[in-house]
Amino acid sequence: MSKFISGEDRNQSTLFPESLEDYVSEDNTVRVIDVFIEELNLAELGFKGLTLKSTGRPKYHPATLLKLYLYGYLNRIQSSRRLETECQRNIELMWLLGKLAPDFKTIADFRKDNGGGIKNVCKTFVEVCRRLNMFEKPVVAIDGSKFKASNNKGNNFTPSKVKFHIDRVEKNIERYLELLDEADKEQANVTKIKATKDRLADFRSQLKKLHEIKEQVEAHPDKQISTTDPDSRLMKTQGFTRVVSYNVQSAVDTKHHLIVAHDVTNVPDRGQLASMTKLAQEALRKKDIRVLADKGYFSQPDIKDTIDLGAEPIMPKTDTSSSEKKGIFNRSLFKYDANKDIYLCPAGNELQNRMQVFEQGKYLDVYFNHIACRDCKIRSQCTNSKKDPRRIRRWVHEVLTEEMLQKLKNQPELMLHRKQTVEHPFGTIKLWMGATHLLTRGLKSVGTEISLHVLAYNFRRMITIMGVNGLSKAIRVALP
Repeated sequence: MSKFISGEDRNQSTLFPESLEDYVSEDNTVRVIDVFIEELNLAELGFKGLTLKSTGRPKYHPATLLKLYLYGYLNRIQSSRRLETECQRNIELMWLLGKLAPDFKTIADFRKDNGGGIKNVCKTFVEVCRRLNMFEKPVVAIDGSKFKASNNKGNNFTPSKVKFHIDRVEKNIERYLELLDEADKEQANVTKIKATKDRLADFRSQLKKLHEIKEQVEAHPDKQISTTDPDSRLMKTQGFTRVVSYNVQSAVDTKHHLIVAHDVTNVPDRGQLASMTKLAQEALRKKDIRVLADKGYFSQPDIKDTIDLGAEPIMPKTDTSSSEKKGIFNRSLFKYDANKDIYLCPAGNELQNRMQVFEQGKYLDVYFNHIACRDCKIRSQCTNSKKDPRRIRRWVHEVLTEEMLQKLKNQPELMLHRKQTVEHPFGTIKLWMGATHLLTRGLKSVGTEISLHVLAYNFRRMITIMGVNGLSKAIRVALP
């Protein structure tokens, strides 16, 4: 054993350093956490508990609990109970909090009661990054990721799921009624009959609850309910699995991979482009930004709204045409001539602009040619209708999407750049969370939890870029 590194004798008396300061190195992360929180005006950011009453027990200052949470999320400690434990044994936290050790209830209540303030701190740090010229190139990548909610899949109900459970319970009731009849005919013992009746009563009680849930599902706008976390929704994830979750949106800077803006929703990505672009513009204080997104965001009205905001959206188009499944020509084979405002069909005939309709919130020009379609030799490959001609619908602002798709065609590497940018923050945050669900419930509380994750992620990125001492100095300059 003499050749191995040996520890000290546990009974050996030692002289520990005289102060906690000696335990914390100059480049320790807790030092920059302390600088950042101390520079904030917590009253302006909307934190509660800053005004004290003349009587009663003293409170913990919000800055103390905010430091605790930022440290916890930076070190993969998000649970209030685990944070309570760390306060009693972690030397770094003893230094950061001045040996204060709040109980888990106080820690949890702070996060619950100061959601607005925590979100404003997250925005303030993004503003610090902006003042430090971290966003020189106004290009952001937008994406959404599903975060598992604190709601078991078994406690989420849709019309098809409720019907399945009702059918299953009704079959069990029929089976136990038959068993009860058989027991009566065979004059079975009282214990067996009583057990059968008890089981039958349980199933009838279940059936009554399921019918109540069915009424709630049918009355709900989304046609689904979650009993544990009412705001969570059953959504598709990668691999086409369905998970009760929240859809977290983020806009990420393509240069330093900093999260510029984020939001928490319980709806799919489509329709979120303009709202996320607006949040990114407000954070960057720039209108003319380029926004990269995947095909899940493709929505023509949303693209126009984004352009109207002054931004430049870039994303691929989804092919939602069912023509190929029907055995007829795909819409992409019909070529538009902007000069003549006509479409050329695969047979070379001209389809004129005949009328305008309003469908699904959009004004569409309708192109067709009765005569040419009636006498066409390949009509059977173009339409299954025996009377009506093939009609091509064109959005009145479709030139906007065509120009966007042309830009993407000229720069196909943009989609790879988008993926390499926006997937990194989500992967990092989920790694920090571990293989678990969100700790809080409800859109408001989940929004606060995600804000803490985003703040910690951005904080870690800036420490990586500038170092502890460099970031500390920069914060003092950016937050006078």
